Amino acid sequence: MCRLLLNCIVCFLAIYQFIVTPAYAQVATWALESTTSMVNHHDPLEIDKTLTLSKVVDLTMETHPDIALITSMEEEAAAISERSKSWTAGSSQIAIGYQSIATFRLNYATANLMVPLWNIGQRDAQENLAKEAEKYAGLQAVAIKLRVAGLVREAIWNMALARIRFEQAREERETAKQLLDTIKRRVEVGDLPVADELLAQTEFLQKQSVLILAEAELMHTHKRYTSITRMGKVPTFHEEKLVGIKELGQNHPNLIAINSQIDRKQAELIAVKAVGSGQTNVVAGILSDEGIDYRSNHAEFFNVGVVIPFGGSAHAQPQIAALNVEVTGLMSQREMLYRELEQAHHEAEHNMEVNEVELENANERQNVSEKLLKMTQLSFSVGEIGLMDLLKIQSQTQQAVLYAKERAVIMKRDIAFYNHAVGVMP
Repeated sequence: MCRLLLNCIVCFLAIYQFIVTPAYAQVATWALESTTSMVNHHDPLEIDKTLTLSKVVDLTMETHPDIALITSMEEEAAAISERSKSWTAGSSQIAIGYQSIATFRLNYATANLMVPLWNIGQRDAQENLAKEAEKYAGLQAVAIKLRVAGLVREAIWNMALARIRFEQAREERETAKQLLDTIKRRVEVGDLPVADELLAQTEFLQKQSVLILAEAELMHTHKRYTSITRMGKVPTFHEEKLVGIKELGQNHPNLIAINSQIDRKQAELIAVKAVGSGQTNVVAGILSDEGIDYRSNHAEFFNVGVVIPFGGSAHAQPQIAALNVEVTGLMSQREMLYRELEQAHHEAEHNMEVNEVELENANERQNVSEKLLKMTQLSFSVGEIGLMDLLKIQSQTQQAVLYAKERAVIMKRDIAFYNHAVGVMP
């Protein structure tokens, strides 16, 4: 009787740690303490208490490849603005020539300056194009930053889920090890058959295999995070408050950016149309025989004129038509983008609603499973059931606990994903 009581106590203590493990431990903070690596490969991350999610996005933005695109857009806007400030509509030209009148054996030198003038409304169109290009560069930077924020959010929450699974796998392996040690002692005293020890050893090895794979996946999420952010540090706190938006409006950064791109193309179209048949040129020049002919009578002639283009609309139409195609294509992209964003908003909202209900169900399932496990452990300790039944109930309980932990993380992750879907920066 004393031996039976002793076996009950040993068995209960062996799995006590698993039972009392809270379902939401370390959900809101990182638990990246040093652990014994199962595989000779480790990608550690340092916790920085001064680092925020917003700061991570800003630092990631500084090293993101698209930053070069933003810089080129800003340079383009500056170049267009500089051109609109010019007094002339293009480059001035100087024509230098030599003229000979054979009949009178006279020789002259000629020099003419041609200055292109702005057509009516053309300079204003260029100024407007410069403003729209500058505006588009800034708004495109916001849209790129939102995309970067989405990558960072996904990477961080993938790490959080991988960490939960790794910790659970480590706890299950420890539980299996304690149970194996307990059964070995009971086998030694003849209370259990050797087959139970082999079964418990198989269970331990299986749990160890799960831990190895969970650790590998955790390291993969670490690497994905560092690849995206180019950082080896993570923020202590990364949860977000829900920004509830009932309907998706036109103030989403991606919609604002594509609207600005359409405005820029339309401004470019107006600027091209303002060119018309071409630029009107003012021509001023001189004709002189000074130093050209030894018989020179020091004759100098000054001339001025205007070169007016006409009939060139047919040559401008292909460029105008090409810009019209681009504008129409952008409008089509805007409509498709709005539909995609609307769908993403609906799915994010629906996921939160579903997971809120599922989290309650998962918590209830965990409570019931833990009660059943306690009863099963007691039954096994007194010999009412076999080890196979205990391991089956224990596995079901562990799955229920892991599922509840995952749902707690996923619920918080869905808030972050919802904020991203409606265009909210961290």
